[in-house]
Amino acid sequence: GMGVSPAVSSASVHVAEVFTTGASGIAHFRLGNVNRKLFLCLLVPGMIGAVSGAYLLSDKIDGDIIKPFISAYLLVLGIIVIRKGLQQNKRKSKTKRLAPLAFAGGFMDAIGGGGWGPIVTSTLLSKGRTVHYTIGSVNAAEFFISLSSAATFLIFTGISSWQVIIGLVIGGVIASPFAAILVRKIKRKPLMIMVGVLIIILSMRTIIATLVSL
Repeated sequence: GMGVSPAVSSASVHVAEVFTTGASGIAHFRLGNVNRKLFLCLLVPGMIGAVSGAYLLSDKIDGDIIKPFISAYLLVLGIIVIRKGLQQNKRKSKTKRLAPLAFAGGFMDAIGGGGWGPIVTSTLLSKGRTVHYTIGSVNAAEFFISLSSAATFLIFTGISSWQVIIGLVIGGVIASPFAAILVRKIKRKPLMIMVGVLIIILSMRTIIATLVSL
């Protein structure tokens, strides 16, 4: 939104996220928010997707072209998450195709400078997964996703925006433990509605910004 190129934006965000997601992952592990099986299922495909997306964004494609389509997808998911939140609690069912979901989340996260949480968390929540386990497991895996993206960007584009990175690290590290506590304290319905509304707002912002720039 401030005119920084997609490659520089994504590189800066992912280097900062190595620190912020590390703090978040530690907090979620300590508070028991992580389902280890879900965490492991997301880990490797997500890292592969992140490396692929970071490599393509570094040299091959323009991330701005893809953002509106991802935002439209997230807008629909936000509505689904809110609808699921308004429904009665349902019995947990096994989620299929975790590997393709993790790959897509990692790939889009690297391409757009963010998206692992919105894509993977939103999709899992829309399937009726337990809220705090889903958020905790996805966030714990995000450390490795961010590390993969950051390393790829460092190799192919380098990092120059250290002031931006330092600011993001400080704010993110301070906020992460409070967020991990919050997801255990807030009940399922209001938490899912809050997540859904946030996803919709962020998606609409990107879509509107794209339309205005045309």
